[in-house]
Amino acid sequence: MKLELVSLLRCPQSGQRLQLEPGATLISQNGEVENGWLVTEDGSHRYPIRDAIPRFVPESNYANNFGMQWNHFAKTQLDSYSGHPISFERFWNATGWQPTALNGQWVLDVGCGSGRFAEIALDAGANVVALDYSSAADACYANLKHYSGLHVIQGDIYALPFAPESFTFIYSLGVLQHTPDVAKAFEALPPKLAPGGSVCADFYWNRLITLLNPKYLLRPITKRVDQEKLFAWLVAKVPSLLRMSQIIGSIPLVGRFLKRAVPVVDYTGVYPLSPKQLEEWALLDTFDMLAPAYDNPQSAPTIMRWFRNAGLTNVEVFHWGHLVGRANKPLSS
Repeated sequence: MKLELVSLLRCPQSGQRLQLEPGATLISQNGEVENGWLVTEDGSHRYPIRDAIPRFVPESNYANNFGMQWNHFAKTQLDSYSGHPISFERFWNATGWQPTALNGQWVLDVGCGSGRFAEIALDAGANVVALDYSSAADACYANLKHYSGLHVIQGDIYALPFAPESFTFIYSLGVLQHTPDVAKAFEALPPKLAPGGSVCADFYWNRLITLLNPKYLLRPITKRVDQEKLFAWLVAKVPSLLRMSQIIGSIPLVGRFLKRAVPVVDYTGVYPLSPKQLEEWALLDTFDMLAPAYDNPQSAPTIMRWFRNAGLTNVEVFHWGHLVGRANKPLSS
């Protein structure tokens, strides 16, 4: 943890400022705090810093599958690893932000996973606070710790450990639908946004074609299966399921619709990935499809209402891969 982050942190239980308890160990080469404790001003609450990451949540929680997933596929969706600007294009098209606007600004990535979007914001020169509820925070730190602007936190979206209005930009991509209460999760974001700042979040779209996805027939079973066993089963089955999807998908006119019945994520013809990468992405996102404890698609009117009820302006809701909402916080109320 870099010392400059402390000024932004607040106790998620009391709202008090946090300070570094004496006796913390430093990583000498860059001055980061490797291990130690953050303590409130009155000493009533303490939070560990472990492996350079402040920890504000229990080690075991409903997002355990995501921690397993992103530590196993730590680099898969990083553009710097895949060699394709897949995360780059999704990030800038969803947010609508300009790279120059992020330079030197404090940016909050809620649900960072292994850091696929944090990498894009860091490349734009932002100071990125990458937060994840799961141990995916460790994968993000391992992947991106060479960036001077990276700050990783393991924390809870329902109890964000930051001072109000700390961030000029906030985004949460591919995350909120996997929380227990999506509306409450979104409501946590605007209070941390600075006046004049911008927020962007995307969601699975609650429409008929989404609800016909076979995952909604399988998830009542698969989400209850031991995650290690489910993953092992998918390792064995995804290659054949992917080939089946590719064969069906090649049928003229109707193939791209029929292949939806195959319970595998198939990016053939969508992204310019190699056969090996297609299989790796299929395994990653099929596990992501079947394992989460929560999967709650939303409608466009619902998202519009959430953004407007939060007092945000210039609200836009549109489809770009997912159902995207973005807006600004007024300079004054």
